[in-house]
Amino acid sequence: MVILSSPSTLQSHTLMETPLEKALTTMVTTFHKYSGREGSKLTLSRKELKELIKKELCLGEKMKESSIDDLMKSLDKNRDQEIDFKEYSVFLTTLCMAYNDFFLEDSK
Repeated sequence: MVILSSPSTLQSHTLMETPLEKALTTMVTTFHKYSGREGSKLTLSRKELKELIKKELCLGEKMKESSIDDLMKSLDKNRDQEIDFKEYSVFLTTLCMAYNDFFLEDSK
C-alpha cells in the first residue's frame, strides 16, 4: 500500500498507477474537487454533494431535489449536515454494489 503525504505526491504517483489505483485516485480527488467550497475542506455540504452528483454521475441530471435530500439524510450518519470522506466512501461502496448487481444481471 502506498501512503501519500500530499496532493503533489498523489499527482506524481498517478504516472505509475494500476487501473484500480487510478479509480481510487479519481474517487479521492473528485471528493476534494467539490469539498470546501462552502465550509470545511474535509466535508461536502448538501450543495456540494448535489453538484458532485450532477456533474460526475450520469444519474445526477435525473435526480430530483427530494432524492438528493433523501440521499443526504441517509449518508449523514452523524447528522452534522455535511458529508465527510467516510460517509462519501459509503456512498461510493453502495454505487459499486449497484454496478456489480447490474453487471451480474446483464451476464445472465
